[in-house]
Amino acid sequence: MVDKDDLRQQMIDAFGGADYPISSPMDLVPALPNGPSTKFESGDFSMTAMELNTKLSGGEFPYDAPEDFVDDIMDDLEDQDLI
Repeated sequence: MVDKDDLRQQMIDAFGGADYPISSPMDLVPALPNGPSTKFESGDFSMTAMELNTKLSGGEFPYDAPEDFVDDIMDDLEDQDLI
């Protein structure tokens, strides 16, 4: 079972180092600890940042804070029944 709070915090920690506001997913790559290979895992959910980018709807760029960006990611993952 996925711990959504833990997964959300992993993403905030990983994306938090970017220079906000961000205008595209490419703005996040330099901040990621392992670049596009940065992995987010909880329970039976495991996905790299690159995989996330291919699964998500694209978001509502620009984002002014990592929490706003991650909230949209989490909503999108839930809408697709991935978490």
